[in-house]
Amino acid sequence: MRVNRRRWRELKFCVAASSLLLFSAVVHGQDEARLAPSGSPAGVREAEPEIRALADLIRDLQAQVQTLNSQLSELRTEEQLTREEAHALRQELELAGERLPRSDDATLKTSAASPASTPQGYSPPSRTASPGQTQTPSGAPGSEEDQQLVEGKLNDLYQTKVESGSKYRLRLSGLVLLNMFENRGTVENQDYPEIAESPQREIVHVSPGVFGASLRQSQIKVQAFGPDIAGARTSADVEFDFAGGFPNTPNGATMGLVRLRTGTIRLDWANTSLVAGQDHLFFAPIAPTSLATLAIPALSYAGNLWAWTPQVRVEHRMVLSEASSLSLQAGILDSLSGEYPEDSFVRYPSWGEMSGQPAYAARVSLNQRVFGQNFTVGFGGYYGRQNWGFSRNVDGWTGTTDVTLPLGKLFEFSGEFYRGRAVGGFGGGIGQSVLLTGAFSDPATSFRGLDSMGGWAQLKFKPRTNFEINGAIGVDNPFANELRHFNANTIYPNTYTRNLSPLVNFIYQLRSDILFSTEYRRLQTTVLDNGSNKANVLNLSLGYIF
Repeated sequence: MRVNRRRWRELKFCVAASSLLLFSAVVHGQDEARLAPSGSPAGVREAEPEIRALADLIRDLQAQVQTLNSQLSELRTEEQLTREEAHALRQELELAGERLPRSDDATLKTSAASPASTPQGYSPPSRTASPGQTQTPSGAPGSEEDQQLVEGKLNDLYQTKVESGSKYRLRLSGLVLLNMFENRGTVENQDYPEIAESPQREIVHVSPGVFGASLRQSQIKVQAFGPDIAGARTSADVEFDFAGGFPNTPNGATMGLVRLRTGTIRLDWANTSLVAGQDHLFFAPIAPTSLATLAIPALSYAGNLWAWTPQVRVEHRMVLSEASSLSLQAGILDSLSGEYPEDSFVRYPSWGEMSGQPAYAARVSLNQRVFGQNFTVGFGGYYGRQNWGFSRNVDGWTGTTDVTLPLGKLFEFSGEFYRGRAVGGFGGGIGQSVLLTGAFSDPATSFRGLDSMGGWAQLKFKPRTNFEINGAIGVDNPFANELRHFNANTIYPNTYTRNLSPLVNFIYQLRSDILFSTEYRRLQTTVLDNGSNKANVLNLSLGYIF
């Protein structure tokens, strides 16, 4: 912009000088004409060379004026383009400010993203600046003054976007998501199925094809940014969706009830963070990319462990070099065992809470820059005791491995794998945790945890910043020999031995706030000694990020 203004001043100076020269020449010619005797041939002959020179000068000046006019037109066009580029840059910086993660260990995907408003499982390109700060991409148009102006505008926007009961900044964000689905086969849940069921089990609802639509996977998130305490930045957030069930009214299936997903309070120092609240499993932090299943992460009950559990954890980051760092996480969690509540209004303790102690978990991860992107490998562990009444204790545990590996600029491999026991509360073992030898109410009946193993892997192809193709597959394998030996199990409606689910999806970001996706997924669930059930799921998604 400074260069444009300098060139504009130079052009005005040239035009003024040329006009002054032209005016002087004309006046001089007129004076010479008045001094020459009227009708004198000699005077006319003496004036003719000057008149010709004056005419040539006028033609030259006309040509220069035309050239200046064309240069002015080019400058105006260039200035308009610069204004448009600055406007686009402001929009990108505003979007960046809304999507910045709170910790340096934040990963992709998850993400849409996600996206302050990015959903878990979909993620736009990650950024490492803190909220309220912006980064100008290398080589992006705009001067330092423009960047300062944009940052000032963003800060003003953050201050006035949502009114808070305190003087500190509050941010409202979310995702309005429409999912249209067509299912071929019997599944346990129509709008985001995870398990294929036997047609004999759902005789009334068996259909060769089901088509429907839902908005109950839409999300709302509120974030608050408070004062610094003991050198730590304070913040809090709470996130909801509408997948909490259905009201008992006509057409209630389209009126999803509000459900609490996560809510955390954070204290972030330079290299250490304290997090308390209800959050994702930090020892199993990543999930496949999908807009079809946001109510629960994609490939749940097919190798992807997940839960939103109350927890308190400490995170510490150590910088090893300019391109690598080490992250340590440890904490305690509410010990969940996966059972349904006994009452809609009164809370009874779960079998994990009956043990009288919390669950414990830890994770260590290494982060390294590869191809200009983050390569992350992590190892996690979990232990939680369960008391199934009459002091029948079961030790639940799991070990996890997760990896995010960039393969050049266009491809990325990610995956997560686990081996555990009694982890049905996290979707492991296809939701099955324990085995028993007799009646549940008999004190002589013994319990033991069900061993299982599984995982998922995903390959992401991202040829453009706003378009990606994801292919993933997940599998969960409870140990069939244990299920067969303890076939007296009466806790679970079915005895599943394997759940395999491949998927492929396309996600296109029409604009910074509009997402479109289509996904195909196949479910193949094996029941103990009773064959396997299959279902095909096609999903179309349209989302608006705000």
